Amino acid sequence: MDLFFRICPSNVSTRFRCFHRKSHEVKIKEALLWSAVWISLALIFNYGVYIFMGKEKAIEFLTAYVIEKSLSIDNLFVFIMLFTYFNVDRKYQYKILFWGILGALVMRGIFIFAGVALISKFHWIMYVFGAILIYMGFKMIFHKDKEIEPDKNPLVRLFKKLFPVTEEMHGGKFFVKLKGQRFATPLFIVLLIVEFTDLVFAVDSIPAVLAITNDTFIIFTSNVFAILGLRALYFALAGITKYFHYLKYVLSLILVFVGVKTTIVSFYKIPIVHSLMVISGILLISVLLSVAFPKNKDLINN
Repeated sequence: MDLFFRICPSNVSTRFRCFHRKSHEVKIKEALLWSAVWISLALIFNYGVYIFMGKEKAIEFLTAYVIEKSLSIDNLFVFIMLFTYFNVDRKYQYKILFWGILGALVMRGIFIFAGVALISKFHWIMYVFGAILIYMGFKMIFHKDKEIEPDKNPLVRLFKKLFPVTEEMHGGKFFVKLKGQRFATPLFIVLLIVEFTDLVFAVDSIPAVLAITNDTFIIFTSNVFAILGLRALYFALAGITKYFHYLKYVLSLILVFVGVKTTIVSFYKIPIVHSLMVISGILLISVLLSVAFPKNKDLINN
C-alpha cells in the first residue's frame, strides 16, 4: 500500500484514476497475477479474523468467501456471453467491470444489511431463504442456457424510453454529445445489464452466505473480497472456459446443500467446518472431472 501511494500522485482523484488505470487489454498472465494477489489478500485478512475474532469466525469468513467466489464464476460466464453479443473490445471490458464492481459493492451492502436485519427480527425468514436456495439449485440443473436478449431486459427498456441511445459504439465512452444532444452508447447499456445481472445473482449468493453466518462484518467483508477479485478472475477464466462445463451442476449442488443446511437448522446444525469441507470437496471434484473428461474430445489436444 505504501508503494501505491509513492507511485501515485498525492491528489485523491488522480490516485483513484491510478488505481483504475486507463482501459487496456488484460492478458491472461496479468489476470492470473492479480487473481493471486486478491486471493492472497483475502487469506491474509482471514488470518487477521482468526487472530482477533477467533477460529469459528475465521472459518465462517473462509466458507462465505468460497461460496461467493464459486457463485461469482457463474456470473462471469454471463459477462462473457454479454461482451461477445455486443462485440465489446477487451480493453473496454476492463472499464465496464471496474464500474460494475463498484455498483455491486453498493448493492450487496444494501442486501446484506437488510437481510441480517430481517433475520434478527424474523427468524423464520431463514426457512424462506433455505427454500429459495433449494429452488434455485434445482432450477439451475434443469435450466437451459438462453441467448442474451438485451432489448427484453426491463431495465434496458426503461432506460431507452427515458434516454436516447446510439446505434454504434464510440470507443470507451458511456455517453457522447451529437448535434447538441447527449446520447448513451451501447457500452453504457452493457454496464446496465452487468449491474442488473449482479442484482439477480445477489438473490442466490446473499441468502447462501446468510445461511453460514449472520455476522454482518463477516458477510460484508467476504463479499467485498470476492467481488474485488472478480475483474481479474474474469480475464483469467475467459480463456479457459472449456474446463468449466460441469459448473452449473456444481453450483446447483452447493445451493441445494446450503439450502438444506438452513432449513434443518432447528433440528440439526451442521458444523461450519463440515460445511466448508463439503463445499470445497464439491468444487475440487468438479475441476478434476472437467480436466479428466473435457466436453469435446478434440479439446484434449488443445
